[in-house]
Amino acid sequence: MKKKRIIRMQNMIEKNRPRGIAILGSTGNIGVQALDIISQNRDSFSVKLLTAHSNISLLIEQIKIFQPELVYISDKDKTKELKRVLSHVEVAVLETPEALYQSFYDDSLDLVFLAIVGFAGLMPAMEVIKAKKTLALANKESLVAGGDILMQEAKKNQVEIIPVDSEHSAIFQCLVGEAPSSIEKIILTASGGPFHGFSAKQLQEVQPKDALKHPKWQMGPKVSVDSASMMNKGLEMIEAMHLFQLTPEQIQLVIHPQAIVHSMLQFTDGNIKAQMSLPDMRHPIQYSLFYPHRQALSLKRLDFSQAYELSFKPVHMKKFRNLALVFEALKKGGNLPAVLNAANEVAVDAFLHHQLAFVDISKVIEEVMTRCEYVATPSLSDLQYIHLESVSRTKELIKDIK
Repeated sequence: MKKKRIIRMQNMIEKNRPRGIAILGSTGNIGVQALDIISQNRDSFSVKLLTAHSNISLLIEQIKIFQPELVYISDKDKTKELKRVLSHVEVAVLETPEALYQSFYDDSLDLVFLAIVGFAGLMPAMEVIKAKKTLALANKESLVAGGDILMQEAKKNQVEIIPVDSEHSAIFQCLVGEAPSSIEKIILTASGGPFHGFSAKQLQEVQPKDALKHPKWQMGPKVSVDSASMMNKGLEMIEAMHLFQLTPEQIQLVIHPQAIVHSMLQFTDGNIKAQMSLPDMRHPIQYSLFYPHRQALSLKRLDFSQAYELSFKPVHMKKFRNLALVFEALKKGGNLPAVLNAANEVAVDAFLHHQLAFVDISKVIEEVMTRCEYVATPSLSDLQYIHLESVSRTKELIKDIK
């Protein structure tokens, strides 16, 4: 599979053709950064498609700059407005998910960069894989909810998934030249977020504005709260299991406050590889865009002639209950990871809108997981129903708490 991808890349270089790229979720934090990198490498990419959820003003700005052939906005109330604004611009506005998915089959499209947040990324990811296009994946929830199905489809269609999350990109980079069978375990690092040193009493007073102040990374609201609650690290565990075909026992979590070592790979001979850089998502984003090549990037470098402290600490499972819930979902499998993901999405949104206390996020998730009907081998349609049902149950539970 990698040989075929390298051959395709070489053919594009020989033909001097820019890579056709689609950015799904172009107005989000990661999508904006991806377009920033593309803007600095205009000769290397041709933007074919941009999609957004509802941020029509930013999407219109991006259309003016990158002149894509196709655009799509999932908020149907804004589709007519988008068509009206773009009536004198040579760009086609896709009006349905089916039209969006059909666009993935365009022969001039080489890479799809998926930066949609949440469960909403599952169906686009599946359709990209069915279209046999290389997928740069910055949406962990699709693998959390439907990892078995997605990875089976990717294997069947010989589609390569390039991880964009900094931790999974680190593992992906460390695996270059190595046999997957030589992995003994991976060590996922976590900065600990803004509340790592907080007491239980302090956590009860946390407000949304506090959770959004990550000490190391600049991220969107949902991911920032997930990082603060450690749910993000739990979701990354599930993502890693599917991407690298691991068991839960092969994944270790450690707190690394400096966020310089993005993850480590321990081999069966006891040797360890680590990928390091200063915390900036443009590193893994650019790596995914240019893989298997490396492109010069003008960011601040690590300078080991200066004093750097690299420390590692164990994760306190009792303080961050979400991690224990993730281990439960991993152990039981089936539809439980999808239920956990759905409940978390709703609970985080409620917290951000001051409808739920920070310490109640895990309580809500646990209750929804307890109430759900277990399905051992859910289909794709099962997962869609399970997500909607879990969302509904979570919202009702939050109303009762209020």
